[in-house]
Amino acid sequence: HTPMYFFLLNLALLDLGGISTSVLKAMANFLWDNRTISYAGCAAQVFLVLFFYSSEISLLTVMAYDRYIAICKPLHYGILLRSRACATMAAAAWGSGFLHAVLHTASTFSLPLGRGNALHQFFCEIPQILKLSCSDSYLREVRITTVSAFLVCGCFAFVALSYVQIFRAVLRIPSQQGRHKAFSTCLPHLAVVSLNVSTVLFAHLKPPSISSPSLDLVLAFLYLVVPPALNPLIYSMRNQELKDAV
Repeated sequence: HTPMYFFLLNLALLDLGGISTSVLKAMANFLWDNRTISYAGCAAQVFLVLFFYSSEISLLTVMAYDRYIAICKPLHYGILLRSRACATMAAAAWGSGFLHAVLHTASTFSLPLGRGNALHQFFCEIPQILKLSCSDSYLREVRITTVSAFLVCGCFAFVALSYVQIFRAVLRIPSQQGRHKAFSTCLPHLAVVSLNVSTVLFAHLKPPSISSPSLDLVLAFLYLVVPPALNPLIYSMRNQELKDAV
């Protein structure tokens, strides 16, 4: 019933959805030795992966703002982050992810695919699908991806700026224990966000000349699997209140 835990609930749902969409399908393929997916299933997977991932980037930006207000402007926290404001920001994060996913999915699957039907990845990923396109109109998707990259970079810049202000405020805390507690929570969060953003940008914007199946697999693992695995450790296992509740 507080803003931080409200946003953590949304983050947990997004992580759960993202993992269920991509990794569970890959695990089922491995267990039943079946590597096929229907055209509609591939489109649905692209949409859901983009939806959960984009929403999570937006939500992490909102959570950085929440931490900034809590640490840098604690007296204004109750006014700026009321329940209605938190619900609006969370809805905006989910809504932006939905629009982003619709835009990319519609653009990608409107292309004619004629260069085979094999994707060298454990899930349906847009760069891999574009390799199957037999039309030059894939440049349209490249332009949309570039615009999305600028938006992701904008979110990351906002997160980084928020943490710069947070660290400045933390350094003014007289208690060494208080500074250590703040840094031990903020630095892992910033590291995971940095890993998330850098790997997804490199995966989608890298030149085709350096592309390889093993590199694509590692990049996808880093931005799809690692952040949802680390978020519970950062926000739950290191949180004394959640430990006491458990």
